[in-house]
Amino acid sequence: MKTILIVDDDVSIGNMLEEVLSREGYSVARAYSGTEAFLYLKNQTPDLILLDLMLPGLNGEELLPQIKNLPVIIVSAKADVCGKVELLRGGAADYITKPFDTQELLARIEVQMRTKVSACSSVLRFDGIQMDLLSHCVSVNGIPIHLTKTEYAILKLLLQNPSQVITKSVMLEEISADTPDCVETSLKVHISNLRRKLKEDSDRDYIESVWGIGFKLREDS
Repeated sequence: MKTILIVDDDVSIGNMLEEVLSREGYSVARAYSGTEAFLYLKNQTPDLILLDLMLPGLNGEELLPQIKNLPVIIVSAKADVCGKVELLRGGAADYITKPFDTQELLARIEVQMRTKVSACSSVLRFDGIQMDLLSHCVSVNGIPIHLTKTEYAILKLLLQNPSQVITKSVMLEEISADTPDCVETSLKVHISNLRRKLKEDSDRDYIESVWGIGFKLREDS
């Protein structure tokens, strides 16, 4: 059973979320402050976190950087675009504004759960793209393509996070172990070359540039 940690000091909202999530078959854990959530995460690993921002103790913005390798959906009354962008850049997987529709929240949770499962698989897929992490083979619509080490690392990161915008800084940090020579000035060139190779056998631009933030995989329209 998947576990979702609700971090919110509003008891009524927390109770409503717990009821909805439990009905959907999720196990629910609760934390009423950022500090309590931080202590919980030292000993427990949920599958996803719903994080409010205005919390006693550590607030949501302070807690977010402490959360590693877990999808975090921000659930907050703050609705300014600049704040959302900064939180997405800071590691949040998604952001939903209070008041929200519970069906929309459940759909966003499902997306993150699917992403987490695909990231653990030895074969990553997105529409016509397939990457075998064991053989390092990549194909588009069944046709093998040759990628450089940097292009492979970029595509792997995007495939592991198909619903998430990856910022330039996060991308450079995540691929640095495999491609230490890739820097911000050359990243655009690598992305352009990767786009071209993916498009050659599909006539489709798989990589979307999100202005001012970074890159993500483009859903088929």
